[in-house]
Amino acid sequence: MPARRERPRDEGELVDAVTRAARDRLTIRPVGAGHSFGAICLTDDCHVDLSPMNRVLDLDPQTGVARVQAGMTIHDLAEELHRRGRALENQGDVDAQSIAGALATATHGTGAQLPNLSASMVGGRLVTAAGEIVDLAADPDPDVLRAARVSLGALGVLSELHLKTVPAFRIRKIEEPAPLADTLDHFDAIAGEPDQFEMFVIPHANRCLLLRSWRTDDPPRPGGRVRRWVADDLLANGVLGALQRIGRRWPQASPAIGHVIGRALTRTERCDHSHRVYANERNVKFTESEWALPRAALREALEGVLELITHRRLPVSFPIEVRLAAGDDALLSTAHGRDTAYVAVHQVVGGEYGPYFRAVQELMAGLDGRPHWGKRHELTAAQLAPRYPGWDRFQAVRARLDPNGTFTNAHLEQVLGAVGR
Repeated sequence: MPARRERPRDEGELVDAVTRAARDRLTIRPVGAGHSFGAICLTDDCHVDLSPMNRVLDLDPQTGVARVQAGMTIHDLAEELHRRGRALENQGDVDAQSIAGALATATHGTGAQLPNLSASMVGGRLVTAAGEIVDLAADPDPDVLRAARVSLGALGVLSELHLKTVPAFRIRKIEEPAPLADTLDHFDAIAGEPDQFEMFVIPHANRCLLLRSWRTDDPPRPGGRVRRWVADDLLANGVLGALQRIGRRWPQASPAIGHVIGRALTRTERCDHSHRVYANERNVKFTESEWALPRAALREALEGVLELITHRRLPVSFPIEVRLAAGDDALLSTAHGRDTAYVAVHQVVGGEYGPYFRAVQELMAGLDGRPHWGKRHELTAAQLAPRYPGWDRFQAVRARLDPNGTFTNAHLEQVLGAVGR
């Protein structure tokens, strides 16, 4: 437990909390909803819990830019924007994170033409260890905003974010099983045609579940409560959870479990407001490692993971998740400068994940992969730096805003190195 835990209610209280902790020479880590799998927020010194700062402060009717307090969850933000006739252009499939935490780790949705969530950030306000407030959009150095979009909390504590929004819209989403080989053979056409694309690949089954979404003017058709319960809770969460518990107890059953999951895949369709389609409830507890790859490397990466599972007899039956994102210019975005395919591997909580994740890391690192900042990996700053063209520019901003390393914990020293080095 940290020695000090601050819960500021507004920017003034945040400045006071940060300056007092810095004066006492404490390491400061901002914390959001605790969704990250890694040690990015850990410290024995001072946690700054932003959850009381959870409101939309303003929504410009002309530009559509929303001023949002940093501790607001994506779920609450999306609901509030919907009430005002607006929406985020894209979201991930989990909405429990704080908006600042999601941006700080380059959280993304999916869509061949859609960038990560952080690309919607056009400004904001950042509190430094010295108690100064940096207006990110007004700073004369444009790299300050590019660094703050994906900052790992290494620059200071965000008090608010300024986000582009779009008029509220609806989505028609179709989930359907498909043969894996055929999908990979025609991947560009299958994944490029819908607005959003996601795929779950089932180990041992040679099958996948395609999730494709299109914007639509059709009226909402969310489906009946019983039907949604069967599709989402019983099949997606209940059956998957039960099978994963069996696999944890009897790892040798993993191939059979994969075949059962592959046969259980069914087609579903729904139409609803965007934020209600993007986010899914995840009741199966797991740990995760995710890698951002040049899009052309996707097939080699995916087939490589499946081969690792088979030939090393790894006890894995959890689906492998594939998503897409357009390139962006945030200096530490996992999609910086290139159109990106994301491959995420999972293991049920309590299951053995170390050998699996390390083998996947070796494979992905050899394909110029960049690990998700909020998920499990073991790469160091020396290994990560060559993967980011904007690495040195980020470090220059970091040295300017946090010269004493007040916001650096052991994990950030591993992945970013010490300030000024």
